[in-house]
Amino acid sequence: MGILEKISEIEKEIARTQKNKATEYHLGLLKAKLAKYRSTLLEPAKKGGEKGEGFDVLKSGDARVALIGFPSVGKSTMLSTLTKTQSEAAAYEFTTLTCIPGVIEYKGANIQLLDLPGIIEGAAQGKGRGRQVIAVARTADLILMMCDATKGDLQKGLLEKELESVGIRLNRRKPNIYFKIKKGGGIAFNSTLTLTKVDEKLVQMILHEYKIFNAEVLFRDDCTADELIDVISGNRVYLPCLYVYNKIDQIPMEEVDRIARQPFSVVVRYCIYSPLFIFFLFLCLDQLLGKGMVCSKTMR
Repeated sequence: MGILEKISEIEKEIARTQKNKATEYHLGLLKAKLAKYRSTLLEPAKKGGEKGEGFDVLKSGDARVALIGFPSVGKSTMLSTLTKTQSEAAAYEFTTLTCIPGVIEYKGANIQLLDLPGIIEGAAQGKGRGRQVIAVARTADLILMMCDATKGDLQKGLLEKELESVGIRLNRRKPNIYFKIKKGGGIAFNSTLTLTKVDEKLVQMILHEYKIFNAEVLFRDDCTADELIDVISGNRVYLPCLYVYNKIDQIPMEEVDRIARQPFSVVVRYCIYSPLFIFFLFLCLDQLLGKGMVCSKTMR
């Protein structure tokens, strides 16, 4: 059984397992195994494999912003609007086949904006050159996720799932867990507050799944088993994300209002970018240049 088949089997078992006190240890182990298998998808391709022509763009400027989205949602038009780069746009899917860079000049800083090819469901497993696209996204400082407003929240959910499965965490802070592997002494577990989502037994079971028998673990927040697994894996990236919904003239005003009120979301009409979008984009850039996080109450 290959890695993808093993991942699929574990995902199915997690889905059909009821979540309660009696199954929390079993689910914790399944999630640890799933994370281990998914980590293999992040490993560089073997020599002789697909080289990913057109995706090797040197990171330059003061920050990097990646445009992520399904085909034909307006990414190329956005690149052409915000930068001096002309990215081909057409009424058919997969117009952009490589990574196309542009530069946003803002307050004396150069922000590299990357127009990535449209990704499809299953991108994390390599469909539609998805691994190369996601690998570039991991190097960004900010994600601009373009969504078709006529699809509701479907595209957002699918894209978040693809990015989540390869260790990209959007609009979240790194878990406040101290973790250090030691040469001996067993598992030293402690916390600075009462934990409601994990206990010492579950922590030890997850560590043992990773073949870790000597370590120091300190919870400074009431974190979940998933967050502990992220810390143990050590290959997660935590990126701010601005969700940009295009084609809002094709949906009712009630739906436009609902989408616009969602956290970190703005709405635009056929990439004719509103003052509100520009405001949020510049807010993101200000915080990037100031080494801050975009996850602020200002955008909620």
